[in-house]
Amino acid sequence: MLLREKVAVVYGGGGSIGGAVARAFAREGARVFLAGRTQAPLDKVADDIRAAGGTAETALVDALDEQAVDAFTGSVAAREGRIDVSFNAVSVQDVQRPLAEISVEDFLRPIQVAARTQFLTIRAAVRHMAGSGVVLLFGGGGPQTQPGLGGFKVSLDTMEGIRRQWACEAGAQGVRVVTLITGGVPESIPDSFPGKAALEAELREPTLLGRLATLADVGDVAAFVASDRARTMTSATVNVSCGAIVDH
Repeated sequence: MLLREKVAVVYGGGGSIGGAVARAFAREGARVFLAGRTQAPLDKVADDIRAAGGTAETALVDALDEQAVDAFTGSVAAREGRIDVSFNAVSVQDVQRPLAEISVEDFLRPIQVAARTQFLTIRAAVRHMAGSGVVLLFGGGGPQTQPGLGGFKVSLDTMEGIRRQWACEAGAQGVRVVTLITGGVPESIPDSFPGKAALEAELREPTLLGRLATLADVGDVAAFVASDRARTMTSATVNVSCGAIVDH
């Protein structure tokens, strides 16, 4: 098991991405602590993990709330003695419209949400990582963009700046900071989303492999990056976009 006896916290643990990563962490031996704002989705993921023989606990935490994040992380560290892995898959609450049409508030919201939740969750985790630790972010920017995204792409670029700065400052205490980029995971889009099939085709078209990452793919890669087998990897993006995003 890649993560045997590791302690992992997952924010947005009831969502599709967070849940997939949490399940993979648990399958590889980690003790997983799921955080989110709604109990039912967290319970579903935790039940799946326990049914498969893993260990998972849940907590209601608003990742925008500094005191709540610090209290949650502190309670996990007090119980387990440390935190080994922190992953944030919290939604950035984006509104995607052309820049000429979007309001200032809707443009700024995803940038502010991404910056605040990533900073708070990373800071809280790093405080309890001694000699080693891994922080994973999801959804890095890449060099490309497209019209009509509002502040969403800018929020991803903001996260990349946060990743670089934390990697620089936390590296001295053995903490690695890595972003996973996918170019889109169709399974994470609700079936009720209008035009889902067309969007999936649009996301697949630029890939070099003719397919898109699955939730299982994201979980598998996240578990590897969080493991000691990737101990030389930090201040980097791990590209699981099937070639949709070309590294620069």
